[in-house]
Amino acid sequence: MARAYLDHASSSPLRAVALDEMLPYLRAHAADPGRIHSEGRTTRAAVETAREQVATLFGARPREVVFTATGTESINAAIWGAVERGLEQRNRKQAHVVTTAVEHSAVHDACRRAPVALTEVGADGMGQVAADAVLDALRDDTVLVSIQLANHEVGTVQGSLAAVIAGAAERGVLVHVDACAAAGHVPLDFRGLGADLCSITAHKLGGPKGAAALLVRRGLRIPPFVVGGMQERARRGGIEDVPAIVGFGAAAAELSEDDRLSVEAERARSQSERVSAAALAVEGVERFGDPEACLPHLVCLGVGGVEAEPILLALDQRGVAVHSGSSCSSEALEPSPVLEAMGVDADKSLRVSLGWSTTDADVEAFSVAFPDVVARLRALRT
Repeated sequence: MARAYLDHASSSPLRAVALDEMLPYLRAHAADPGRIHSEGRTTRAAVETAREQVATLFGARPREVVFTATGTESINAAIWGAVERGLEQRNRKQAHVVTTAVEHSAVHDACRRAPVALTEVGADGMGQVAADAVLDALRDDTVLVSIQLANHEVGTVQGSLAAVIAGAAERGVLVHVDACAAAGHVPLDFRGLGADLCSITAHKLGGPKGAAALLVRRGLRIPPFVVGGMQERARRGGIEDVPAIVGFGAAAAELSEDDRLSVEAERARSQSERVSAAALAVEGVERFGDPEACLPHLVCLGVGGVEAEPILLALDQRGVAVHSGSSCSSEALEPSPVLEAMGVDADKSLRVSLGWSTTDADVEAFSVAFPDVVARLRALRT
């Protein structure tokens, strides 16, 4: 039975072009890019080509791209680096950071481990955060605002982002944008965004796991999070994962060609609307998140009368892979902090996400299986 993989927001299949570009660096080119012999210069050239490709897709200068291993590392590097910079500049032992209640756990956990006082600004029932609420939370000792471009669970695109960035800049406060969920699915122009730091990752857009980046505004220096080497112009220690970086670059280059990102986004939006329509046709099902300002490839559903996990497992038996529970916490099957912050039922969320390889047959498989699965599970409860 052919399976329908509809969990691209967790990780998307590797694009063929990325695999093809990676293979030579897995098979033959093994040299350290930091070496000056011919073999080292070969891998260095590959890394720098990928840096240019990633920069082009995301509207950054190549020197603003700092490669990391994961989006989580990128987020930690941004928060830790900004906090350390702020402490050094202010000669303090503790600083203040503002973030939102709907951020990814990587943001919340990094903030809670840093030597900071933390303010979390709430969100409305759509997952939107008010710019005034964020800016009103700024204090004289605030060194950073960390806010997402779009939500990783419900897909809401933050409409307040531009105002938050502009207002924080007026106060001399750095802004970090977590764009890991949005990168490769909606346009991202780092220069136009005006943020100081921005986290992106490869594996959610068809690149390989093991490659991500922190975009660092030109002229800004923050202490490195990973130390022990002078790689990435002394901004991230450790030998570069050349094959993964090359794959990231190749995926970015494909999305940059022939308006590919817009074409894929338009197709994903059409497919996600079909997913939503099929689900909402079932009584007691609702869609979470902002229905207008949303990522094109993600649908978050609440199903009345039955827990999400049995639905996930039943769909899996029918050959359909989706996600439920808190992102990055599925092993514990925890309620979603994002949905709790939005004031909706955090125990009954089902996330369906599409990507570059999703077919109409995948959407049809979900549309056929979902109503039957929900009806059967509700019947068991009664």
